[in-house]
Amino acid sequence: MTNVIRTRGRAVLFGSVLGSLVLAAALASPSSSATVRAPAVTGVTATQITLGTTTPLTGPAAPGYDEIAPATNAVFKYINAHGGVYGRKIKYIIDNDGYNPTNTVSLTKQLVEQQNIFADVGPLGTPTQLAVQGFLNSRGVPQLFVESGCACWSQSKFPDSFGWQPNYIVEGKLLGHFVDDHLGRKKVGYLYQNDEFGLDGVKGLNEEIPSKNVVGSQNYDGTSAGLAAGLGAQISALKADGATLVVLYTIPAATALALLAAAGLDYHPVWVVSSVGSDPPTLAALLGSFSKGKAGASLLNGMITNAYAPPESQSSDAWIKLAKSILSKYEKGYHWDGNSEYGVGLGITMVELLEAAGKNLTRSGLLKTLETVGKTFATPGLVPLTYSKTDHYGYSGSEMVRIAGGGASITPVSPLYVTTNTGPIKIYKGAPKKIPALFTKS
Repeated sequence: MTNVIRTRGRAVLFGSVLGSLVLAAALASPSSSATVRAPAVTGVTATQITLGTTTPLTGPAAPGYDEIAPATNAVFKYINAHGGVYGRKIKYIIDNDGYNPTNTVSLTKQLVEQQNIFADVGPLGTPTQLAVQGFLNSRGVPQLFVESGCACWSQSKFPDSFGWQPNYIVEGKLLGHFVDDHLGRKKVGYLYQNDEFGLDGVKGLNEEIPSKNVVGSQNYDGTSAGLAAGLGAQISALKADGATLVVLYTIPAATALALLAAAGLDYHPVWVVSSVGSDPPTLAALLGSFSKGKAGASLLNGMITNAYAPPESQSSDAWIKLAKSILSKYEKGYHWDGNSEYGVGLGITMVELLEAAGKNLTRSGLLKTLETVGKTFATPGLVPLTYSKTDHYGYSGSEMVRIAGGGASITPVSPLYVTTNTGPIKIYKGAPKKIPALFTKS
């Protein structure tokens, strides 16, 4: 069966009901030759694994982020073309929630109750996924590799939730460490989204940047209505506060609005931006669109951000070559940037998990596998994953990079660091993982 992208759930799958009827008939048969089948696993048949996700294909977070799920789907198409996982093909249902939690709740319930997904894989957004975390965990549906660095994906009361990218506290610590260690004489301002995304980031920043150096702090509403007014007031306030360096915990649309507002005020601080909102191709397109062609990628020059996978401009990297190869064949018309790279990396992680979980696939077995051996998976990440029974975060490290040439050049400006929410920052010197055999087939 093919992978599908849809915006509304319509079809109802009856696999689990049929499986129950077959089992009941077998148990009722008096024949000694009757075969008793194992109980059906929701979303899994002998030939297919059904996964689902919610993501913004439209709305304020769509630019750039709308590329991630199709890129993940390309990985699944690659695996399907090479026999699947233990003979099972992956069906991936992609629902457009518009970055609206109300939509996320409705669509996620459809995925679980009507589409009978085995797991929710790669759903995007902090406010959106917080809205369904309790529901998914109450139903025992794995909420895997949430595309958000919220620290909330690793909580004992929600054992079926897992992050993937560095959590925002860790990322904030690493950005803050670089600011304090290399740019400490600057007067620092913050601009952040007013939800767990921004609040966790600021929490990490404050662990490393002395409070005396922070001269101003502004936030914004990440909804369509909140962004419609622009960010002129917030940027004007930071300029008035005397901030010579501004740290942004912003989605791409908000990053672009902040840069344009600053340019209009002839305000040129050093920009330090979370990886969430710093992808150069995405920002260049937004800057051009929002300014009607009056501004563009040159506003990105000098920006500092963090990278936990090879920057997309490193065309000689083996993982980058793999990602482009998969996308060119299985996602026609793809746009190469950090978002499509992200989607491929996440898809690779999911395939490795399914492979490691074995032929007798169950939800509980899948999660136990992730907690037990997930940290050994070979992924494009610059540091290993950190999964364990008590750690559901994902990556815990990054290097700092500087953007130049309008995004054509992304150059490391720090060692590769790792840390935890409360632990010390350390330099990581491990070698990159090699591409697994699953992805070396032509």
